[in-house]
Amino acid sequence: MDSSFSCLIKFGFKSGQSGAHSARSMMLAELQALFQVTNSDATQKDYEAEICVHNTLDKPTVKSRSLTYRHLVDLYGMNPDIPLFRVFRKLWSIELTAQPVLAMQMALVRDPLLARTSNFMCETPEGSMINRQDVEQILKSPDPDRFSPASLKSFAQNINGSWTQAGFLKGRTKKFRVQPEVTPVNIAFSFFLGYLTGATGERLFKTTYTKLFSLTEHQISELAIAAGHRGIIDFKQSGGVTEIRFPAYLTREEELMLHE
Repeated sequence: MDSSFSCLIKFGFKSGQSGAHSARSMMLAELQALFQVTNSDATQKDYEAEICVHNTLDKPTVKSRSLTYRHLVDLYGMNPDIPLFRVFRKLWSIELTAQPVLAMQMALVRDPLLARTSNFMCETPEGSMINRQDVEQILKSPDPDRFSPASLKSFAQNINGSWTQAGFLKGRTKKFRVQPEVTPVNIAFSFFLGYLTGATGERLFKTTYTKLFSLTEHQISELAIAAGHRGIIDFKQSGGVTEIRFPAYLTREEELMLHE
């Protein structure tokens, strides 16, 4: 692992060969229910208590509560000491319609299994049917013998379920690629992800995190301007120069660590 990604791990990114989607989807409903009853400054212990002690998510057994908590931690971090989660949680409450895509944005940088399907989903034209077998093929391509057919089927179903929850797919038995609802909050978070990986200014329009939306540069710019007007980011364009800043997203120490 190179030193640049080691730094990203400190901010909340994850690497590896597998992830939470080997067992579950991105659990959007659980995340929404949990965040509805907790403050944006809740601690990891607060989230654990809500799930495992108070059973806020209405799970039938102690074991299922514990597994749900572990999967949510795996996918999202659930700890304000993790910079990426802290920003994610801050943005979550700004706009209800942003939440499905926002959850997907976070899950993609924390689950390598899910992330493996991102380019395929972005490159699939709107209206095209997505077969489970297509996703299985992507998952097994790095190592064809690593997963059993049953595991591949389960992983692909979980992954397609997440893309459906996020609004990129539509349908139950047959799934079709659709355009998700993308808001200024989603653009702000994609810019922030790009910033953490070293992009600035106009380059933030062209990172994999922003390409996820399949939007034109003009559409991205309009959403970025709206995010700036709402104070979600500092966004300025003048004389062909684009300046994007993230007010209070990182502490001074985190900024220093990012630029070491």
